[in-house]
Amino acid sequence: MEETRKTRRGYYRWLILLLIAGNVVATVAFPPIRPHVQVPAETLAGPFNLPVVGELYLTNTMVATLLADVLLIAMAFSVRQGIRRNKAEPLAALRGVAGVVETAIEGLHNLVESTAGKWAGRILPWMITFVLMVLVANWTELIPGVDSIGWLHEVHGDVEGYPARELFRVGELKVSSIVKETASGHGPAYGVIPFIRVASTDLNFTVALALTAVVAIQVVGVMANGPGYFTKFFNFRDAVRMWVRQTLGPFDVLMPILNVFVGLLELVAEVAKIISFGFRLFGNIFAGSVLLFVLGSLVPVFVQSGVLLFEMFVGVIQALVFGMLTMVFMTMATQSHGAQGEEHAAAHG
Repeated sequence: MEETRKTRRGYYRWLILLLIAGNVVATVAFPPIRPHVQVPAETLAGPFNLPVVGELYLTNTMVATLLADVLLIAMAFSVRQGIRRNKAEPLAALRGVAGVVETAIEGLHNLVESTAGKWAGRILPWMITFVLMVLVANWTELIPGVDSIGWLHEVHGDVEGYPARELFRVGELKVSSIVKETASGHGPAYGVIPFIRVASTDLNFTVALALTAVVAIQVVGVMANGPGYFTKFFNFRDAVRMWVRQTLGPFDVLMPILNVFVGLLELVAEVAKIISFGFRLFGNIFAGSVLLFVLGSLVPVFVQSGVLLFEMFVGVIQALVFGMLTMVFMTMATQSHGAQGEEHAAAHG
């Protein structure tokens, strides 16, 4: 057994050295260019005229989102198959992907149960959905070819690109070599539009997740407190009572005005959650992608591997932060606000 382990270590050691040497040769043969960084997602196809929606473009972040969905569905089927295999042995632990997912869900369940109490059953599915979706979307950055393989397109201006030089012609097919040059130099230069770009580097994806999370928070709040939940934002009840009773005391006049003002601040805070959710996730993942691009052009050998390990860790942290903030805000939304909320909570307690 010890000899087998030593043999494997030696095999992996030589494999890593071979890959590093191949990377050096490839870097010399095809020098890396200065990356072109842009915030909007690149368009792969379109526009497509769809009813109701109108013009729709297929972007590389859409493809990444579909890839993340496929991976999540595949993971769900893997867990289902693992559970079916374990039916014959009820006490046996799940193995493989199913075991990892079971451990993660159990940890999230314990966290939500200790925080949300009786509302854990309502909040847990939302939290798990957000955590898994964000995690898989972030980890697509670790797949080889993502952000690096795509269409060649002509670039203009002082942008470093690849001019295609004809080597030979086979019928109507032109085979070209790639040489480093700039678009401001002689001849056309070409850049790369990747087929797949990490979905979390697109504000459309992160803001859509943020909107979904904030709407879900309001839904849980209404389920817990009934219509009285909205008095958190529009608290005019005391002002109406003051007007009906025509009380003119200084304290009676001041408190309703303060309640209305506090409600408006709560409404602004809910809108701010969308910005906080969306831009936090976008900023962290987009910065990691830019770091990979820049290091790949400056030190293209081996250094990116360490950054990829760091990005794997950042992907987990950002997924947990998104899910835990959603859980905390949902738990806060279940707290009663005013007499109507207390009555509804008592009726459904």
